[in-house]
Amino acid sequence: ARNENTNGLIRQYLPKSSSFDDVSNEQIEQIEFALNHRPRKTLGWYTPSEVMAGFYTVALAA
Repeated sequence: ARNENTNGLIRQYLPKSSSFDDVSNEQIEQIEFALNHRPRKTLGWYTPSEVMAGFYTVALAA
């Protein structure tokens, strides 16, 4: 289910008819940044970046 949701989020930036051959690395990085900084209901309205930062903080403290 998460994969389908992520695909839907990506499709907001790249329609299904678009070809990845026409997308630059810079565009992909911009989409990646936007999605990683977008709050998610499944993460308690935290962003994926915030959640990962929390994991790193816990791992470094251990």
